[in-house]
Amino acid sequence: MLPENTEFRITVLPLFASGHVIPIIDMARLFAHHGATVTIITTESNACVFQNSIDRDFEAGFKIQTHIVTFPGAEVGLAPGIENYSDVSSRHLQAKIYQAFLILDKLIDQEIIPATQPDCILSDLSHSWTTDTAERLGVPRLVVSVSNFMAYSAEHSVMQHHPEQKVASDTEAFEIPGLPHRIQMTKSQQPEFFIQRNAFTAMLERYKEAERRSYGTVMNTFYELDGVYLEHYKKIIGIKAWGIGPVSLAVNKDMKGKSERGNKSNVESEELLEWLNSKEPNSVLYVSFGSMVRFPPPQMAEIAHGLEDSGINFIWVIRNKGKNDGGEEEEGLPEGFEERIKNKNRGLIIRIWAPQLLILEHPSTGGFLTHCGWNSSIEGISAGKPMVTWPVSSEQFYTEKLLTEVLQVGVPVGAQWWWNMNEEMKEIVSREKVGKGVGFLMGATKEAVAIRKRAEQLGAAANRAVQSGGSSEQNLVSLMKELRAVKFKGKA
Repeated sequence: MLPENTEFRITVLPLFASGHVIPIIDMARLFAHHGATVTIITTESNACVFQNSIDRDFEAGFKIQTHIVTFPGAEVGLAPGIENYSDVSSRHLQAKIYQAFLILDKLIDQEIIPATQPDCILSDLSHSWTTDTAERLGVPRLVVSVSNFMAYSAEHSVMQHHPEQKVASDTEAFEIPGLPHRIQMTKSQQPEFFIQRNAFTAMLERYKEAERRSYGTVMNTFYELDGVYLEHYKKIIGIKAWGIGPVSLAVNKDMKGKSERGNKSNVESEELLEWLNSKEPNSVLYVSFGSMVRFPPPQMAEIAHGLEDSGINFIWVIRNKGKNDGGEEEEGLPEGFEERIKNKNRGLIIRIWAPQLLILEHPSTGGFLTHCGWNSSIEGISAGKPMVTWPVSSEQFYTEKLLTEVLQVGVPVGAQWWWNMNEEMKEIVSREKVGKGVGFLMGATKEAVAIRKRAEQLGAAANRAVQSGGSSEQNLVSLMKELRAVKFKGKA
């Protein structure tokens, strides 16, 4: 074994989408906090999102830095500063970002990564080519999947067995085979690229094949949450895996780290905390659908009516404007809605970005209406908050099953259709469903109280997991020792 003080270099490559960048940066910082020398490859615009936290870690004595590469946006016709999938909503612009990545990936593969002299490459699942890079350099590649082991296992089963082909309609329930729990879903809740094979299906298969050739997978989860599925994943997929989260808890421990995590909010943290401090404990519902979801105006109106009619205090993060039937940009809020909730001190609208950790961890926040993106879900779990679940796309319908049926810390709003966000929605979730789900979660029934209690207990387990001797902390220490042993073996 190499001595603990021997330099161990990890090169980190995120996918440039907010939901991917934020957790992998927290992971990078976590590895640095455990003695690794970390280099994060990024672009100037993306670095702005997390550079302050990297600078603070560096000043605190941790060996972590960013390596800035020029994003070739101009070469594919993108405006300056657009370097992240979360910056755009149209498929046309997303395709341009992808084209720019193809150009950039060659440079990173051939020049940037070798120059960092890595002992290990930590890269997003979508950077499948880094498995070949790692093999060429003779170092392990760790895959970062911004998901959980239950969703990953369910996804794998559907891709292997196609149980959705055995039902007669889009809404008939089927059981996902081979899982530790009995999980039933419908065809309408499956990703479109599972139902009808397309270019994304083939791309996902390449990602998975490269993952199987990698050293292993790390996820932002912890054993007490889905350890059963971690073991299932290792058995079924056949590769090593570690849960080292919740990473947000492990590295964002002070007010500054929590308030500056991610993009800049239009509401100052002091103003936000003043509003929350004025509310009773557990009386505020936090509403956020992540960095990518942009609901059309009719759905926005239903959410607004449902929240207003519920009589519950809320903070609602609105990403940005959708488009009306005429293709014009429109937010979709009912006339006078924002003025009414402000005058009644009932609600707070935050646009584009919110300091989510600060909001979720505040005592006045009693629940979370979420799209079931894994970052949001694990942060809600970490804060011990129960959830109203409203999956939209990606693997979110699988995560909803984890939250509502396996862990029993959430209640579904009733969304039934997976949505490709570049196309028209197949369903509008009504204000009545929104109000019913919110009212139940924030209510005082025996069932709601039990959900809140389980959420609190899971939050406490999350905090223990990242403490010294906790399951995730032990996993990370063990992983670092294993990686150092690989380096020693390579030099023997």
